Amino acid sequence: MTIFRRGFAALLLAGACILPAQAQGLSEAIRERVEQLRDAGPAGPKLEGVSLTEGIARFYERRDFAPAWNDRARQEALVAALRGVTDDGLDPRDYALESVEKGPASADPSSIAAYDLATTRSYLLALAHLFRGKVNPASLDAQWNFATRSMTPDEALGYMVEAVRSGNIAAVFDGARPTHTAYARLRAALKRLRAVEAAGGWAPIPAGASLKPGMDDPRVALLRKRLAATGDIAAADDNGATLYDATLEAAVKRFQQEQYLDTDGAIGPGTRTALNVPVARRIDQVRANLERGRWLLHELHDDFVLVDIAGFHINLFRNGESVWSSRVQVGKPFRSTPIFKSEITYLTLNPTWTVPPTILREDVLPKVRRDPGYLARNRIRVFDAAGQELDAKQVNWAKPGAVTLRQDAGEGNSLGRAVIRFPNPYAVYLHDTPHRELFGASQRAFSSGCIRVENVLELVRLLLNDPAWDQAGLDKALSEPTTRSVKLAKPLPILLAYWTIDVPESGRIGFKADIYDRDPALVRALAERPKL
Repeated sequence: MTIFRRGFAALLLAGACILPAQAQGLSEAIRERVEQLRDAGPAGPKLEGVSLTEGIARFYERRDFAPAWNDRARQEALVAALRGVTDDGLDPRDYALESVEKGPASADPSSIAAYDLATTRSYLLALAHLFRGKVNPASLDAQWNFATRSMTPDEALGYMVEAVRSGNIAAVFDGARPTHTAYARLRAALKRLRAVEAAGGWAPIPAGASLKPGMDDPRVALLRKRLAATGDIAAADDNGATLYDATLEAAVKRFQQEQYLDTDGAIGPGTRTALNVPVARRIDQVRANLERGRWLLHELHDDFVLVDIAGFHINLFRNGESVWSSRVQVGKPFRSTPIFKSEITYLTLNPTWTVPPTILREDVLPKVRRDPGYLARNRIRVFDAAGQELDAKQVNWAKPGAVTLRQDAGEGNSLGRAVIRFPNPYAVYLHDTPHRELFGASQRAFSSGCIRVENVLELVRLLLNDPAWDQAGLDKALSEPTTRSVKLAKPLPILLAYWTIDVPESGRIGFKADIYDRDPALVRALAERPKL
C-alpha cells in the first residue's frame, strides 16, 4: 500500500506510477478545489457538527491534499462497500456508485482531483448515514428528543482518514453500523426477503370462507407455498396438498403469533390480509426499521425502561439485559402515544386522576350532558379555576367554563393503583388500569395516549428496588386511603419507541401493525436523493 507523505515520493494512479512533479501538480489541483469548496460556503448535510463540504476540506487537509482514491484496490474496496449498503436498506445511488466505479474522466490533474473529491463525498456521506441514519427523525416527528449518535469531528475524520491510509475500507463501514445485535438481524432479514422477491415473491390467498384445520380446499396449496416462501413451513411441507393438516395449523399459529394476530389457527380476513401483504412492502417495512435502528439502537444500554409502542410491550433493562417485561395498552391512532425519551423520577400510589383537557372536551362532557349521574357514579368531583370544589348540579354543563374534573383515588380510578411518572409536555405516564381485560387482545391501542401497564405493581417494586418496598410494604401503602408520591433513589431513563418489526434471536421476522401509519413517510424520505 502506498504511504502518502509530505513531498510525495511516489503515487499510484490506476496502477501506474506518477512522477513526483505530476504528484505535486495533482496535490495542487486538489488544494485548489478544496479552496473553492470553502469559498462557496458550507453545503450539504451536517456531519458531526460540520457541513459535508467542510468535512471534505478537513479530510484533505489531514492528508496534505494527497489524492485518496488513486489506488485501484482502494477504489474497488469502496465500490464493494457502497454496494453493501443495500443490505442496510440504503440506496448506493445516493452515493454516486456509478461515478465511483467509472473513475476519472481523463488523466488530467484537474479531472483526477474532481473525481477524488466527489468520491470522498460519497465515502463520507455513506459512513455518516450508516452511523446515525440518512433521514433526520425530527423532520418526521416534531416531538423527537432522542440524542443523535455522534462523535467529535476530529474522531470521525480520524477514523475515515486512517481507513483510507490502511486500505481497510470494509472495516470502517462495519464500524459505522450500529453494534446492537438487532441491527445485524434486521440486515439478515432484509437479505432473505430480497431473495424471496428475486424468486418471484408470493401469490395472494384468494378471498373466501375462512380456512380452518381439517378443511380440504384448493387455497390450502397456495397457503403452503406462501408459508414456505418465508420459511414458516419446511420446503417438504409445500407439497401441493389441499388438506389443512396439523402441521400446517401449527405453522399458521406461529405466523399469527409473530404477526400480532389472534392465534386461532384459522385463515380469516385479518390473517389473510397479513399473508397477502406484498414482499416489496415487507422489504420497505424492514428498511424503515433499519433506519430507526440507526437513530435509536445506541440508546439501548445500561439501565432503562423501553416501551415498544407498536408491539404493545414494555421491558425493564438492567446492564443492557431485560429483567422484566409485560403487555401494555397504548394510545388510539387518533390519540397516539408520543415517541420521546425522558427519565422516571417518582411514582404515585393510590393516585387521583385529573381529567386532561382533550378527554374532558371530547369524552367526559358529552357523557355528563347525557347522564347527570355520571360524575357521582364515577366519583368525579368538580373544581373551579381557584381550586374550590363546586356542586356539580349547579354547573351549567352546556357552558361549564374553566372547570377541572378530578376522580377520587380507589376502586375504578382510571389510573388504577399506581402511576409511574416522568417529565414530558404531553401529560403521558405509565399507569395501572381498571380495564385489565383488554390486555388479552392482540392489538392493544385503547388508551388516550398514556401507557397502561399489565402487572404494574411488579414494575413499581423493581423501580423502587428497596427492601422497605417489598410486597408487604407496598400492600400496606396501597391499603391506606391517602395518595402518596415516592421518589426514585436515582432517575431511570425511559424510551417510548416505535418499531414495526420484531427480529428475535431465532432470526424469524415478526411484522407488527403500523398502528400510527408512520412507515410510509419514512420510506418516502429514504427514497429522496441527498442534497449537495
